[in-house]
Amino acid sequence: MTSFQAMMVEETGNKEVEKRIRTLTLDDLPEGDVLVKVHYSSVNFKDGMASMANGNIVNEYPMVPGIDLAGVVEDSSDTRFSNGDKVIVTSYELGVSHYGGFAEYARVPAEWVVPLPEGLDLKEAMIYGTAGFTAGLSVIRLEEEGITPESGTVLVTGATGGVGSMAVAMLAHLGYNVVASTGKSSEHNYLKELGAKEILSREDVQPEKIRPLDKQRWAGVVDPVGGETLAYALSTLAYGGAAAVSGLTGGTKIPATVFPFILRGVNLVGIDSVYCPMDRRKQVWNRLASDLKVKNLLETIASEITIEELPETLEQILQAQVRGRKIVRL
Repeated sequence: MTSFQAMMVEETGNKEVEKRIRTLTLDDLPEGDVLVKVHYSSVNFKDGMASMANGNIVNEYPMVPGIDLAGVVEDSSDTRFSNGDKVIVTSYELGVSHYGGFAEYARVPAEWVVPLPEGLDLKEAMIYGTAGFTAGLSVIRLEEEGITPESGTVLVTGATGGVGSMAVAMLAHLGYNVVASTGKSSEHNYLKELGAKEILSREDVQPEKIRPLDKQRWAGVVDPVGGETLAYALSTLAYGGAAAVSGLTGGTKIPATVFPFILRGVNLVGIDSVYCPMDRRKQVWNRLASDLKVKNLLETIASEITIEELPETLEQILQAQVRGRKIVRL
């Protein structure tokens, strides 16, 4: 029987959880149509939350976290996939209620599997992962709202995180004038390398008093932060602008008013990368493999770790100590 390594989150007797590297067999994997030999996974904020006792992500232990994986099919009972196919699996219940990507093997439902598009290799797919997918979907939604490079400046909040870094690079690559906000003064050069024309501090986008309507500054906003930052962004959107929101690291409540919507006609666009329909999912991945691909910057955004380094990295991402993307080589 094939044995392999996995990082598991296990509940202890005092209702705490521990992260441990375990040896599993294929019989330990949950049911599914497609068995994948995992080559790469990646670390997301949601994975960090899944490793916490009070993260409200995992309902049943033990669990193999990892909401992303890329690898090669070793067995499939679904005719859409054959041995040797290169595939991507992200989101759905992966790493939450179904063993995820932090293991050398994964067995998943065929409905979750995306064929690796031409133009990407497995490592590049995980440099993107859910964060890059979310950033790509955010950019596409701004395009669909009519926001073009000619429309004006686009603000990206939380810009040194996974979604933010990817969004800055993609937008700059497409010719947008990008302003990036971050709470990390040491990362200004990094953001400029990604293509940001101007850097704002966290305080700049979280003023002590948020006006219902402020000076019109942004044609569009990519916001993985939420909370007061999103309220400020809405109050400073230009007429007809749009904000694509995908995260809540700044809080779930928005201290905003209806004025930006009814006086400036702005749009608040929700970004869901978890249950995004498969047709849309494939469209985004194809864009990530083509015109949204920032080839010379992928290695700048990402660094590689081993499965043994995962527990420490999961702690770091919860403390906002991770820049860009961390890729797990299995």
